[in-house]
Amino acid sequence: MSAQMKTADPDGEILTRREGAIFLIGLNRPAKLNGFTPKMLKELAAAYTAFERDAEARVAVLYAEGPHFTAGLDLPKVAPLMGGGKRNLLRAPDQIDPCNNLPPFRTKPVVAAVQGITFTIGIELMLAADVVVAASDCRFSQLEVKRGIMATGGATIRMVERAGWGNAMRYLLTGDEFDVATALRLGFVQEVTAPGDQFNEAMKMAARIAEQAPLAVSATLGNARQAVENGPAAAVAEFEATQAVLMASEDIKEGVASFVEKRAARFKGR
Repeated sequence: MSAQMKTADPDGEILTRREGAIFLIGLNRPAKLNGFTPKMLKELAAAYTAFERDAEARVAVLYAEGPHFTAGLDLPKVAPLMGGGKRNLLRAPDQIDPCNNLPPFRTKPVVAAVQGITFTIGIELMLAADVVVAASDCRFSQLEVKRGIMATGGATIRMVERAGWGNAMRYLLTGDEFDVATALRLGFVQEVTAPGDQFNEAMKMAARIAEQAPLAVSATLGNARQAVENGPAAAVAEFEATQAVLMASEDIKEGVASFVEKRAARFKGR
C-alpha cells in the first residue's frame, strides 16, 4: 500500500490523486479505523464524481490507509443524518453515488483493495466496486441489525445477487463476522493476497483494465448493469446498437491494427 498518511483532521479525509490512467481514492482516518464521518461521506461522493469527470482517468482504485479498511459509519456523528431525507445532504443530486445505487451512475470501473476490519459500509463499497482484492486478514461483518438499523448502501441487494438468499440472510440477519475464505466462496471478493499486498495487486489489476479500450470497457459495464437491473432480454436488446457505436470508433480500428501487426493496442477512448 502507499505510505500511510496521517490526517490532523479528527473527522478524517478522502485522499485523491491520479497515477497515469488510474485514479486513486483513499480513506484516511486510520486512528479511528477509518470510521466514516459526514465529512468523509461528502468527500467520497466528490471523489467518485471527480473520477467520473476526469477524461484521463480510465479506472479507479479504492483503498484505505492503515491496517484496516473501515469499521463502518461513525454512528454518533452520522446517525443524525440518517432517515427523514437528511442523507441527501451528504451527496448533491449531480454527484456520483459511491455505492452505485442512485443516478447518475458511474461509467468507468472501480477496483477495491480491502484489508483488516471491513464492516458495514466497507462491504457495501466493495460490493459496489467491479473487482475486489482482499487481504487474507480481512474480517467482514454487515452488522447493522446489531445497532437497530438496516443496511442501506446496497448490501441487501448485492449480497443476495452474489451469494443467494440463504447465504446472504445468514450474515445480514445475524451480523456475524465472516472471513476472507467465506467472502471468496460467496463471490464478494475476487482475489486474495497476503496482508499488505492488496493495494499493489489492485493497482496491477487496474493497470490491466486501463490498457483495454475505454469505450468497450464502459459499454461492457453498462450492458452488464442493464442485465442485472432489467433482465437478460433488456441487455440483449442493446447488443446491436451498442456494438454499432463501438464499430464506428477509432478504437476498433486500433484494435484490428494491433491484432494484424501483433503489437499492444494504444487505445484513445474515441
